Amino acid sequence: MQQPFDLEVGSLQYAIFPEGNDTYIVFKDGKEYLQIQKDAASQWIKFDKETGLPQFEPDDEVNELGKQIENYKEEPELGDDEEIDS
Repeated sequence: MQQPFDLEVGSLQYAIFPEGNDTYIVFKDGKEYLQIQKDAASQWIKFDKETGLPQFEPDDEVNELGKQIENYKEEPELGDDEEIDS
């Protein structure tokens, strides 16, 4: 499973914890903020904190986080002794 990682969107910092099956727990300001899941090619859904049910309304912040997660997943992971060639 993928390890947790940090993302910066604008001036905001998020900690992303992969849960499997394209589902992620998002922390903001050190507190659990959202649970999101990839729905379609560029659409992401968030889950209600109380019920755990998906909320299908479009949400720009959720879709931007999803886009950043996808970009992060596509970057090659380097070992401790590997370097990026420029």
